[in-house]
Amino acid sequence: MGVRLEPHDEYMHELGPEPNFNESMYFNLYDPAQKVGGFFRCGNRANEGYAEMTVCLYLPDGRVGFMFKRAEIDSNDAFDAGGIRFEVIEPFERLDVTYTGKVVLLDDPLQMADPKTAFTSNPYEACEVRIQYSRVSDMFGGEPDEPHEAPGEEFAKGHYEQLVAGTGTIRVGDQEWAVDGYGLRDHSWGPRYWQAPWYYRWLTANFGPDFGFMASRVARRDGEGTRGGFAWEDGKLHLVNHVTVETDWTGEDSYHRQVRAVLRSREGREWKVTGEVINLIPLRNRREDPNTGEMLVTRISEGMTRWVLEDGREGYGLSEYLDQIIDGQPVGIAE
Repeated sequence: MGVRLEPHDEYMHELGPEPNFNESMYFNLYDPAQKVGGFFRCGNRANEGYAEMTVCLYLPDGRVGFMFKRAEIDSNDAFDAGGIRFEVIEPFERLDVTYTGKVVLLDDPLQMADPKTAFTSNPYEACEVRIQYSRVSDMFGGEPDEPHEAPGEEFAKGHYEQLVAGTGTIRVGDQEWAVDGYGLRDHSWGPRYWQAPWYYRWLTANFGPDFGFMASRVARRDGEGTRGGFAWEDGKLHLVNHVTVETDWTGEDSYHRQVRAVLRSREGREWKVTGEVINLIPLRNRREDPNTGEMLVTRISEGMTRWVLEDGREGYGLSEYLDQIIDGQPVGIAE
């Protein structure tokens, strides 16, 4: 199966006919000197009339500044909704992220497990983000020339990722940080339901200009699913075809606390890494099952994570755990 990726894919794609057509970009970043990081996402669902806009900032004192909106849109012409804007300056080389609006300040980010309570019982502050992202690694992914997802299990028709560096400013209330760090970005398009995977583990890590990785484990309810990703080392993108993930959990709601992963490339190279979650916020998506009327609940736990390789090198990134929630527990807890 071939994969196509062209510079024009950095821009918006034709809006598909599917009611759940989604086109999204995502960026993360962490500055270990400032101990400030975050992620930013805009997902256009123009056929449903809105964009999912997310800003999440991990602050040095342990608080999280967070905002989510379903901002009204009527086209798929740009990533520009709810105060957030993504602009392609040079395809595959530089993109700019800005946000002007508010964030809710969470002393306890786990409160976001109940979004209504979290948004109504915590203070808000004005927020401004201006970050210039630039290329670190080659591109990974694209649009396959053959469908690769079963009907009803679509998560992205096309999807690519890249390790990046980011510089700029983050302001929350009367505090401002000049950030200079590393992260990862992605871009995807096509029909998407958050309930399509049974669970997944998406591990992103950046150790600077010379090393970083993305590891993906996607489980299907009635099948093995996929394991893959990439490692960037020695100025080369090494394709990973096998990933194992072990997790230590914490709390009654079972959030991931520590992650141990092994990545193995097609040429037989191997990287062993341990991740310690610095701070975590649980996000939620709900959708009514059209066949049964049952409310399906998906939890996406976003953990800012300190990674340590077997040789002692340290990096930072996000460990994103998506699980369908059954009887109050994540379905992927056994892996």
